[in-house]
Amino acid sequence: MKTDVIVLGAGVVGISTAIHLLRRGKSVVLVDRRGAAEETSYGNAGLIQREGVFPYGFPHDFGALFRYALNNTIDAHYHPSAIPGIIPFLARYWWHSGFRQHQSIAHLYAPLIENSISEHADLIAASGADDLIRKDGWMKVFRTEKERDKAYADAEKLSANFGVNHQKLTTREVAEAEPSIRAELTGGLRWTDPWSILDPQGLLKRYLAYFQSLGGELKSGDAATIEHVLEGEGWRIATPEGPLEGKEVVVALGPWADTVTRKLGYRFPLAVKRGYHMHYGAEEGATLNNWVLDAERGYFLAPMQRGIRLTTGAEFAKRDTRKTPVQLRRAEKVAREFFPLAERRDEEPWMGARPCTPDMMPIIGKAPRHAGLWFAFGHAHHGMTLGPITGRVLAEKMLGERTVINIGPYRPERFIA
Repeated sequence: MKTDVIVLGAGVVGISTAIHLLRRGKSVVLVDRRGAAEETSYGNAGLIQREGVFPYGFPHDFGALFRYALNNTIDAHYHPSAIPGIIPFLARYWWHSGFRQHQSIAHLYAPLIENSISEHADLIAASGADDLIRKDGWMKVFRTEKERDKAYADAEKLSANFGVNHQKLTTREVAEAEPSIRAELTGGLRWTDPWSILDPQGLLKRYLAYFQSLGGELKSGDAATIEHVLEGEGWRIATPEGPLEGKEVVVALGPWADTVTRKLGYRFPLAVKRGYHMHYGAEEGATLNNWVLDAERGYFLAPMQRGIRLTTGAEFAKRDTRKTPVQLRRAEKVAREFFPLAERRDEEPWMGARPCTPDMMPIIGKAPRHAGLWFAFGHAHHGMTLGPITGRVLAEKMLGERTVINIGPYRPERFIA
């Protein structure tokens, strides 16, 4: 079988890229070893984070570093055995997280974030998925005045510099919005621009159905079997139905991108932050109305179709090592005191891996040393947010069109000597 473009990875980035290529007249086959949105795109907090202009940095204050070193927090955990192997990545990540560097990165990152809502809106309308979307933002709530006031000051700067809208909430306003919360709070902050998703996998299956309605195909296959057929002639992937050949290939494999890039001689400094979630019922009479971050404790509660999804922070570990959901256990204990959660609804905790670069920006663009090879991965915590805009700009670049934003800052060459 032959096609114009093979897109490796049927998560939000891969599906979005495939749609935009089809719209431009290319024949496209999506290839994934499992299915649509079965990995990282499945397990996120369900937010399109228009406010997320500053990617998540590595803390520089001694107090936070000391807390994380103790390895007993909800928002961060690490496997001691994994640290030696990722020290070079962590050192670069820490450097890029310095104040000046982080400020500069935010301005380079902002064009992606600024287009996140509009590009999702396009695909939501095209796929008939409005019933899976809420457009009323999300909330941070605070237990201390110190944390509240710091967040308010940061929000003011973000609004002034990047046009992101927010509302400061009094303790009474938080209680009115979330009467079932039991913790003593000092107030809250609502980011009003973001959209939330009632079922992230369900949304991406709608996007996939739209892709298929345009003539696209989804096939099972192993990205590790990729072969460069002949110089300038294209690429081949093994599938159960036989070899699939394409003139071009897009690597949108998230944390598994290195299964292709390393085979082809690219050594990107890609690490993973693993994360966990669990769905819960609510005790009788209790309702969670908003997506809520318990700011000082570092976990998130989201009222989704499958139940209230509790998501954890980052776990630094080898990508494929066994699950260690200690953060989830810590978070659940605190969350049950915060909100009347009832039964667990999943047989076991879900675990996924976020693909991260040390400068916190994705890798988007043409491979420097191979014809017809394109990269779209490394979106860290914002894969769901940035999938559609990434798909659009990459398709535009592949077709030789003027891209809606400058994608120079995300070029692969920045990591290649």
